[in-house]
Amino acid sequence: MAKTILIKPIISEKSELLSGDKSQYSFIVNKDANKIEIRKAVEKMYSVNVDSVNTMIMPKKSKMRNTKSGVQKGAKSSYKKAIVKLSAGEEIDFFGDI
Repeated sequence: MAKTILIKPIISEKSELLSGDKSQYSFIVNKDANKIEIRKAVEKMYSVNVDSVNTMIMPKKSKMRNTKSGVQKGAKSSYKKAIVKLSAGEEIDFFGDI
């Protein structure tokens, strides 16, 4: 079974600033994917040319919540993030015609 490389794009204030100024786009990707696989997946899915790919593994975060029955502890799992820089003059439109 083929693994899914791109899980979802990251839509946040910081990622929107990067996409507007520097044509860099952020994605949550499979932890086993390498930079070459990420580059090929973005180029195939969005029909753009990729200049560079930077990856980072974001650590898990512990979360606590106070409830009636006491404190509940949990964790937000870790994930791999990729920042993809496109060639000059190219862009990705995530929202289409909304």
